[in-house]
Amino acid sequence: MHTVNIGSIAVGGKNPIALIAGPCVIEGAERTLKIGRAVKEITGRLGIPYIFKASFDKANRSSYQSFRGPGLEAGLSILADIKKELGVPVLSDIHCVNQIEPAARTLDVLQIPAFLCRQTDLVYKAACTGKVINVKKGQFLAPQDMKNVVDKIREAGNERILLTERGVSFGYNNLVVDMRSLPIMRSFGYPVVFDATHSVQIPGGAGTASSGKREFIPYLTRAAVAAGVDALFMEVHDNPEEALSDGPNMIYLDKLEDLLKDVLEIDRIARKHR
Repeated sequence: MHTVNIGSIAVGGKNPIALIAGPCVIEGAERTLKIGRAVKEITGRLGIPYIFKASFDKANRSSYQSFRGPGLEAGLSILADIKKELGVPVLSDIHCVNQIEPAARTLDVLQIPAFLCRQTDLVYKAACTGKVINVKKGQFLAPQDMKNVVDKIREAGNERILLTERGVSFGYNNLVVDMRSLPIMRSFGYPVVFDATHSVQIPGGAGTASSGKREFIPYLTRAAVAAGVDALFMEVHDNPEEALSDGPNMIYLDKLEDLLKDVLEIDRIARKHR
């Protein structure tokens, strides 16, 4: 099992579980920093390694009219400020090849969205930066198919790989999580992440936007940690009802700490078997 170092954080092996968390999209510098600061305070109290996430551009929104974020240049500037202010690594999505180079100058982790996980040029050229690459498993892929994605990254000479489970399509507008996918993907030798919030999403469920069932986040989170994941991915917000993207499947900030306390207890047991 490869251990992936992200700044001072070691993910994988028998290292304690890490958290990747933040709002879905950058909604403005002040509010985004506020959420990140609150998560850092919580993880600091609990001793959980923390990586901040927020998207500078949501290129895969259901509707053309949906809020996408501040864009590449302004978004990376905000993320650079957050990185400096909080002193934590930062992660964001990239959607096209021309975003890779500027994003790599700021980000510690380049994330390949689930819909784009088979885009060879995007995956390979992102890997060529030497940055940590987090690939979300497509909703249309079996877990064993992610081995081909791993091989594309390794072709670039990059072993800094994270693989993220975020549910698989089950009929129309519904996702389910096959917990078998977690050990299957981990068997490739790289850390596995569970996306606890997108896994309860209902893509396109609100017509021109996605819906979701956040009440199931704690159940799936506890199950995934028991299955032995190396990190959790969670989108959090101080008031998801006001969120400009993915509000129905984001966790309330004031519910996060209690859930993470459960996570730590389960992880201590699961880590013995990783």
